[in-house]
Amino acid sequence: MLPTPDISLVSDRDAEKTLIQILGAQNLSNPYYKVHPRRNDRFLQAHAPLLKLFPEIDFTEYHFNKHLLSALRSCDIDRYEILREALQDCWVERMGELIGEVGTDVLLLWIKYDLDQHVLFGQEPALVDRPMVDALRSSVAGVVELPVHTAQDAADVDGMFFGQLDLPSAQRMIGPQEHHRIAEHLRSRLS
Repeated sequence: MLPTPDISLVSDRDAEKTLIQILGAQNLSNPYYKVHPRRNDRFLQAHAPLLKLFPEIDFTEYHFNKHLLSALRSCDIDRYEILREALQDCWVERMGELIGEVGTDVLLLWIKYDLDQHVLFGQEPALVDRPMVDALRSSVAGVVELPVHTAQDAADVDGMFFGQLDLPSAQRMIGPQEHHRIAEHLRSRLS
């Protein structure tokens, strides 16, 4: 197992509650692969267990975690499932460590949205499911679960900054109107 990195938090220890947004499980360094420390969507290196699990794969061809995982799933679904379970277990363990480190009541913010682009990663946050979140419930003050919509139409890209060719990507993101709705929901929940 890889050593757990030091967790440095910018928080007010006197806060009544701390809100932690749930993010995908694919972007953590884990026993199978290493991700970039700041650009954690970037695949850096396969570790020995991944090389053993998928000996036929040339890992130098992959630069992004989702691309790598999609290729591994296409290669062999059974071996991919071993990897997926390990990533999910790692996510639960690391989230538990983070929650324990915070030192205040923690609310988890689970923003769920459908990307409608890949069968494997159609739902965000990627590779996070209800049993994983349920495993953390006893350690937190609550879970705020919000399904949201991406900026599918031009109305919710107003206020976003992107290049001319990036409209399709912008439309797969959570737009300003949805961000406002999330903030209002949290304000009412935390008041």
